[in-house]
This record gives sequence, structure tokens and C-alpha cells, in this order.
Amino acid sequence: MVDIAVIDYGMGNLRSVHNALSAVAPHASVVVTSDPSVVAQAGRVVFPGQGAMPDCMSELDARGLRKTVLDAAQNKPFLGICIGLQMLFEHSAEGDTACLSVLPGEVVRFAHELHDAQGNRLKVPHMGWNQVHHNEHPLWQGIAQDERFYFVHSYYVQPKNVELVQGVTNYPAPFVCAVARANLFAVQFHPEKSSTSGLQLLKNFVSWNPV
Repeated sequence: MVDIAVIDYGMGNLRSVHNALSAVAPHASVVVTSDPSVVAQAGRVVFPGQGAMPDCMSELDARGLRKTVLDAAQNKPFLGICIGLQMLFEHSAEGDTACLSVLPGEVVRFAHELHDAQGNRLKVPHMGWNQVHHNEHPLWQGIAQDERFYFVHSYYVQPKNVELVQGVTNYPAPFVCAVARANLFAVQFHPEKSSTSGLQLLKNFVSWNPV
């Protein structure tokens, strides 16, 4: 049996995710796969992604992975990363794209004109290290409040239910960067690129046993 399946739909930085998971779980079998049957029998599932939402949804369907992702998001420890977070919601403004509707809410773009408190213009995509203010959840164990994580994105999620929110970042206004429900946890930042704190989150995911 595969311990951790990293879903390959052609749109993620899969090698970095695989290497990070292998580092924190050296005795686990970690596979990158686009085979729905492998994902279905894995103990845990990681759903990464990067790129444009219309392409991501198209590739997911082309590889026959939609049902497998939906099943995994309901039934086993599941971690979404970057677009792997955004795709879980109902609709994205990027390409006016219907998403997976696992969670209620929308994916919206940062405003074209963003400025910090000093009036300096902020770039979009939001790229770099930012602090995350988080709620209490097993995946934050051992991670200091307001620790910094690495982001690369132009869009962010707006959940309809505030109880889903597990982390918030400012750019410059607060936006949701982590959500959770039952067996599912998903983040906008890249834990595989976020140094010690990112590896700690992945380590927590590997040992997480949601009730």
C-alpha cells in the first residue's frame, strides 16, 4: 500500500513536494502519480498545483482524476497546496472557471493597484515570504504564531464559512491562506519551499489522524 500519494495532473512542482515529504517521512512510501487507482488506495493524499486555473481543471479531467480527488477530499487525510487549495472551492475568477465545489466560496484576484501602509506599490503576483497568523489545529503544532511561509500567487480564496479559516496573511489587507474541514487541510503558500516551518507542517500532516 502507498502511504502518501502526490497527485500529478501536470501542473505542480511535484519533485519539491515529493522530496520534502520523503525528508519528513523517510520510512513512508511516497509516490507521485496520475493513476486514479493508486490515489484511491493511498493512505494520505497531497494535491499540489501551480499555473492557470482553466488549464488545471482541464488537465485534472483529462487524466480522469476528478472523482478520485473528490473521494480523497472526503475520506482520508488530504492536503491541498496553492492551486490545490483554490481548486477545492466553487468558482475561480481566473478564466471564469468552475472548480471542484468541495468547499463553499470563491477564488478572486488581488486588485491591480495594491499599496502598503507607506504608499509603496505592491506587486502581483504576491511572491515571497509572509507571516501567517493561524488558528489552533494539529497541522500547526510546533509552528510559532506569525511564522513566515513562501507564497507565489495572484488569486486567493474567499470561503463562505468563517469556520473553515485556519490561517490569514496580510497583502496588504488580510486574506485567507489556510482552510480546514474534518480530514482536509489546504494552504495557499508552499510548505515544500518554506524552510523549517514548512517541513514541520508536512511532518504534522504525515502523522495527522483526523477523527
